[in-house]
Amino acid sequence: QVQLVESGGGLVQPGGSLRLSCQASGSIFRIDLMGWYRQAPGKQRELVATITRIGNTNYVDSVKGRFTISRDNAKNTVYLQMDSLKPEDTAVYYCNADILKPGSYYSYPYWGQGTQVTVSS
Repeated sequence: QVQLVESGGGLVQPGGSLRLSCQASGSIFRIDLMGWYRQAPGKQRELVATITRIGNTNYVDSVKGRFTISRDNAKNTVYLQMDSLKPEDTAVYYCNADILKPGSYYSYPYWGQGTQVTVSS
């Protein structure tokens, strides 16, 4: 079994910062692409940022310059540093990881349970 556990969400004022963490555990041989998605009320889930195993990153335009994704391969953990937060960043944030299990030929996507981020004064 593989499990992704997120932490770090909460309530923050506009202009503030939060750091999300997501650690994968269980039967893992290798983790390839990792990423963060978010879903606001009444909206579809959208990609926020991704990071490859060697550290290449990609961001949705609305967070460029404000959010930073990083990972620690030794800890099977991905982070999302969120600065200059805006009310429109309010959403449930989900981590995602493409995981190759021992004995498997292909990696498959796994999701965390989600963590609420609320930006409000």
